[in-house]
Amino acid sequence: MRIGSSIALIAIGAILAFALAPGLIPFMDQVLIGYILMVVGVLGLIISIIMSNRTRHTVVERRTAPETIVERRPEV
Repeated sequence: MRIGSSIALIAIGAILAFALAPGLIPFMDQVLIGYILMVVGVLGLIISIIMSNRTRHTVVERRTAPETIVERRPEV
């Protein structure tokens, strides 16, 4: 789940929970479903942000005569 779909779930859940008249959809508690969708959207948003901020590794290459030294160090 990416950031856009998480925000969409939050918006759909808020519409179900707050904007529609209660009892508009028969045989379903739309307020509870709205809250569930909002919670799932928030969790997905948090996970998406954490996954996108993982550290990336870079390769630094220094060339000296006659050999090549390659160092790997994490990017900060």
